[in-house]
Amino acid sequence: MKRNIALIPAAGVGERFGAGKPKQYVEIHGKTVLQHTLDIFAAHPQITLAAVVLAPDDHTFQSAETAGFQTAPAKTVLLHCGGASRAETVRNGVNTLLERGLAAPGDNILVHDAARCCLPQAALSRLIDQAGSHPNGGILAVPVADTLKRSGSDGLIETTVPRSGLWQAQTPQLFPAALLQRALAAPDLGAVTDEASAVEMLGVRPLLVQGDSRNLKLTLPQDEYIVRLLLAEK
Repeated sequence: MKRNIALIPAAGVGERFGAGKPKQYVEIHGKTVLQHTLDIFAAHPQITLAAVVLAPDDHTFQSAETAGFQTAPAKTVLLHCGGASRAETVRNGVNTLLERGLAAPGDNILVHDAARCCLPQAALSRLIDQAGSHPNGGILAVPVADTLKRSGSDGLIETTVPRSGLWQAQTPQLFPAALLQRALAAPDLGAVTDEASAVEMLGVRPLLVQGDSRNLKLTLPQDEYIVRLLLAEK
């Protein structure tokens, strides 16, 4: 029986957030953002393991000085093999899981942003139930609701982009480990914006699974206000 293994790339520095430290270590309601995220997977009965991929020189996770991170949640393993980009970090994490026997080629790997700490359990269950047995894997996503504009180099509107059939990708993004490893094996990962885009480059079409608007990513300082409200409801 295949296992569901969460892989959380957390080797970035979060420069756009401007907190003076990686945003996964920002504290909200007494816990770091990363611990809030890990708690989601630790609490889900269909998740076997949560692997956090850290930068090789990142010791903050285990530091006693880090407020809100006294202990790692259950089912958590730390992999100090992060790369220079998100795609490299995920590739290194997948390879390490397979090399260490923590994952088998047929297991599902669910790649999730460390800064998406408000993922509802229902959305996670929906992804596993609908995409967990699909050979192409699948991702959480929401249909684009706003009108989209394409700008010219002069900053003026060039055209309105029809939003029919457009979806905004979220995470987790779930793929069989062997498929994800093959998709990320290219020497140049510069064009890879998420795991689904890497899989698509193989000619594989992943499944779209209805996401949740609450599953937002903490990216800019103003996002913290909404995240605080969402976490306060849990």
